[in-house]
Amino acid sequence: MTAMRLRPLMTAAIVSTMLLTSGRPAVTLPAADPSPSPTPYRSNPVDTAHGDRESLLLWPEGAPGALGNGPEDRPKITIYRAPAATANGTAVLVCPGGSYRTLASAHEGKDVAEWLNTLGVSAFVLQYRVGPRYRHPVPLQDAQRAIRLLRVRAKDFGFDPGRLGILGFSAGGHLSATTGTHFDEGRADAKDPIDRMGSRPDFMVLAYPVMSMTAPFSHRNSIENLLGSSPDPALLEDLSNEKRVTARTPPAFLFHTAEDPGVPVENSLVFAQALHQAGVPVELHVFPKGKHGVGLAPADPVLSQWPGLCASWLRAMGLLDRH
Repeated sequence: MTAMRLRPLMTAAIVSTMLLTSGRPAVTLPAADPSPSPTPYRSNPVDTAHGDRESLLLWPEGAPGALGNGPEDRPKITIYRAPAATANGTAVLVCPGGSYRTLASAHEGKDVAEWLNTLGVSAFVLQYRVGPRYRHPVPLQDAQRAIRLLRVRAKDFGFDPGRLGILGFSAGGHLSATTGTHFDEGRADAKDPIDRMGSRPDFMVLAYPVMSMTAPFSHRNSIENLLGSSPDPALLEDLSNEKRVTARTPPAFLFHTAEDPGVPVENSLVFAQALHQAGVPVELHVFPKGKHGVGLAPADPVLSQWPGLCASWLRAMGLLDRH
């Protein structure tokens, strides 16, 4: 397959929609006023955005490698079931961002789960363990366990275990991409039925994701929080997910802004390029204006288009059809 050359940046005059599937043409839309900065938010290592909503511990008897028994040591998923009247059999594990140090569990967790419910998609917000208390591979271990657990409980939650995706923002996007590039088929002889399940998500949605850990545009805070101040070069290479893409990597939708000052847009560009070269369906939207950490961007007339574009992609993939 001939490599496709990606434009390094979009001009401020347009919103460029880069569709890297089957040679479909790019679509351009007129830009509105520059995006406002996102509203400052508080976040911490414990997901506190959901009130008394039902949740499920990933390891009820204690997580492997736990350094205590506090809330920050007990990874869990918070459950947002799709309404029975509109449920279509698709589910998504949501991974909030926070530089692998905190969890932006409101605008990158709760709000996203509620939006997915409007599409008939069940959502499960992951509270994964973060640094400096926990380093790699613990966050990945938590995400993989959540995928396996959801597959075992799919009938209980009313979705198809073959239509389970993962959605992540910023460092949560890196965790989602890591889950999509570092998966296994489960262990058929495992005593725990959860461990018999495969950990590969069926699709990925990545919003302004951290991706490379070796390139000049890497996000240094995420690297240090995940791997420490002197990480092993081999580990940096292995967790640069654009280098781990194969033909079995799940299809992906990506959203980024060209002027993102926190996580440069090149993180999405290199991953989209790698997916395209591997023949994996991918859709990438790069908006010229916008800061980092916007979530669904409900107050921004331009960036607030991305959830609708994502819904269109899910529909085109057949994931919003009733199953």
